[in-house]
Amino acid sequence: MAVETGIGLALIGGVPAMAATPQTELLRWQQAAGQAGDAVKGQVFFGQRQGGEWSCASCHGQPPTRDSQHASTGKKIAALAPAFNAERLTDSAKVDKWFKRNCKDVLSRECTAIEKADVLAYLIGLK
Repeated sequence: MAVETGIGLALIGGVPAMAATPQTELLRWQQAAGQAGDAVKGQVFFGQRQGGEWSCASCHGQPPTRDSQHASTGKKIAALAPAFNAERLTDSAKVDKWFKRNCKDVLSRECTAIEKADVLAYLIGLK
């Protein structure tokens, strides 16, 4: 049974669980990194090529506030910033899946916890 605590936390089987929101996703990665995400660093990271031919912005646009398309497939990608797409960053499993896939495309490795926190801080700050 889940019990609402009034601050977005619930107890499921006696274990705290976060309701998925952009802010709780940011908090999750800040806790993993042991420091706050930096929106300025996130913006720079998002826009720069990281040794390969793509950046995050190659597919998501810069700023990622409108629909865009994948750089090689042309597939439509809905706006990434949560203020422009309320469904973004509301499912932890999808956040994890897409960070893993996209970081490997851009960096040829998984992103670190602080890289994720920085990018999330940037995305959440876009209004």
